[in-house]
Amino acid sequence: MVVLRREIGDVLRDARQRQGRTLREVSSAARVSLGYLSEVERGQKEASSELLASICEALSVPLSIVLREVSDRVATAEGLSIPDTVPAELERSLARGTGGWSPRGELVRAG
Repeated sequence: MVVLRREIGDVLRDARQRQGRTLREVSSAARVSLGYLSEVERGQKEASSELLASICEALSVPLSIVLREVSDRVATAEGLSIPDTVPAELERSLARGTGGWSPRGELVRAG
């Protein structure tokens, strides 16, 4: 059985670790205790929508992207096939290292 809070925690932890950031750095930026953030990442605590938004902002990752990743993971666990819907322009931009997502969820091109 899929537990939503575990999937959310996994996605948040993955995002933090990809950025090379510590729990302490993110908890400070999100204004949440280090212990609570750790529990959220481990799927032991259910984050409120406000807290989740604050953590996403601290990670500079749009909430919609986190929820999309969680949704894809849940669908996969349910045996559903998820089509790749990442815009080709974004894939090219990310592959070249010339863009990404702004904190407001907008495609940003560097340079």
